[in-house]
Amino acid sequence: MLPANPVLGRPEQEVLARLWRRRQTELGWVYLVGLLSYRDLEDGGSEAAEYRVWVRAPDHVRPVDGVDEQVPTEPLPPAPPTSVVREVLGERWPSGWVLAKVRDGRGPARGVLHAPDCEEAPRGAQLLDLEHALNIAENPRTRLCTWCGRAQELTPMLGGL
Repeated sequence: MLPANPVLGRPEQEVLARLWRRRQTELGWVYLVGLLSYRDLEDGGSEAAEYRVWVRAPDHVRPVDGVDEQVPTEPLPPAPPTSVVREVLGERWPSGWVLAKVRDGRGPARGVLHAPDCEEAPRGAQLLDLEHALNIAENPRTRLCTWCGRAQELTPMLGGL
């Protein structure tokens, strides 16, 4: 069912459509429906076609009496559990940096500074505060991780850059 259009003053009308899929969202259910349409052909003729569109329920659609709605249904996935801290502070990066040592067999070890939650960061590494991270980053054998990007926060503070 399509609601009345208050701007144009048209009365409510019903259009029969085929239900293809339904999906639950945080704002309610939406339905993928196919509406009969026509399209122009290059030779000047026209042919029957279907126009598919997502519409909100129950604002724009209602079930047809006596018709079974056996279509793929996507329920809202469960929300991941959130800690009280995350709820209050929101999404935040962990504070600090971690150092991954890289040994290539040619002299002293090199290092890479990462954000603690970077996929490339060593697990269980000591968390470094800003001062320690800057001291390590100033070493020419240390580079900042380009994967996580968070270590790039140090760049403006290095050597007065």
